[in-house]
Amino acid sequence: MSPHHPNPSSLKSRFTTRFLRALTKINAQNPISSSSPREILQRFRRIKVAADKSMAYSVRSRRTWSRAMRWKLRSRSWRQASSVRRLKITTSCHQAIMKKTAHERENKTTTGEGVGFGVQTDELRELVPGGEAMDLCNLLDETAHYIKCLTTQVQVMRKIVDFYSP
Repeated sequence: MSPHHPNPSSLKSRFTTRFLRALTKINAQNPISSSSPREILQRFRRIKVAADKSMAYSVRSRRTWSRAMRWKLRSRSWRQASSVRRLKITTSCHQAIMKKTAHERENKTTTGEGVGFGVQTDELRELVPGGEAMDLCNLLDETAHYIKCLTTQVQVMRKIVDFYSP
């Protein structure tokens, strides 16, 4: 395809379409009325959620980090609806994740897999959505894909800013 007509099935195209639609919806719901710090922070949060949601849904459920981010976004909306339901869901999921990571740590010490990588791996698990429940090989694969998607997100956002800047 020519550079002026991007591939509609590409990640960048899917993300751009979803993100622009979300930005239009945000602007229609709450047009900029003042530049108070509180309103700026609220808009920042809405745009960040829109970017995360657009990326997670553009990747679909093919990736673990995407499924984890989608679950987090859904639980965030449930949290607003019912804090009790969220507490039960979060507690049970957290217990399952902790059980799995405890089991992985035991295996690392017995197999020698985690020698020299413990702290860095744990830090990486905290950065990648859903990373707590992944083994090292999957974690590295998901991290590479997540970085690719974040790079795409930044490129699209820069192009939007350049387009609307005087």
